[in-house]
Amino acid sequence: MSNPPPAPPSLADLRKEIDAIDEQVHQLLMQRGDIIDRLIKVKKTQEVGSAFRPAREADMMRRLVQRHRGILPLDTVEGIWRVIVSTFTYVQAPFSVHADVSVGESAMRDSARFHFGFVVPYVAHFSAQAAVEAVARSKGDLALVSTTSGHSPWWITLEPAGAPKVIARLPFIERADHPAALPVFAVSRVADDALLLEVETWSIRVSGWNAQVSRALSPLADVIAVPDTAFDGAALLVSIEAPSTLDKIKSALIAAGASVRSAALVGGHAKRYTVPS
Repeated sequence: MSNPPPAPPSLADLRKEIDAIDEQVHQLLMQRGDIIDRLIKVKKTQEVGSAFRPAREADMMRRLVQRHRGILPLDTVEGIWRVIVSTFTYVQAPFSVHADVSVGESAMRDSARFHFGFVVPYVAHFSAQAAVEAVARSKGDLALVSTTSGHSPWWITLEPAGAPKVIARLPFIERADHPAALPVFAVSRVADDALLLEVETWSIRVSGWNAQVSRALSPLADVIAVPDTAFDGAALLVSIEAPSTLDKIKSALIAAGASVRSAALVGGHAKRYTVPS
């Protein structure tokens, strides 16, 4: 006779396993905090600059998606990870999130809370320019600005050396029904060696801007355009991803009849990581 199958575990046994795992997770978070405490002491003697590390965060998020499996939604995993990282970043160097709510307060607040949690202070502004200027006056704050916000050329504030820069585009992990789907740029000061330039963001001012020029540029890059001081001029925020380059963008502008008055690198970010449906 074959042996009978083993009895399934009881609910009490399974709950004990869950309690043990919960305790391990908590212990690991406290251990992470101990390491961050040591990191803060090391940084005081070895490193100067912002606690933001866009390249490291992008690499960590890619690895998180690649190893994830099981019934726990990816949204939950990403949200938990974002809160952990942003909270420990805040512990290292307190900062506030300045949000441009002109595109919709609820959507922007959802983005801020999903990516930065509730510990980091949230400050609402009624324009992208106001949010970016608040960051420029701060030592280490961060602004969230819609990637389609083009009422004013807020990115011109980022042109000077030493000014804040675009450091990320969120959400980094893109998928259908993302709980914080509003596409935003994150703007802050960041150490030169920490800036990620897989996608470069350029402030370009042109003369001779018209619909034909816009159509010529659209296949090469993502562009926000607003009228500039000249009657036919425009201030552009251009996001350039390889194989496009600034030279290709300039050539396309000139070939379409525009002239380039100035160009300044105002930041960059990781390539978007798209998860299949």
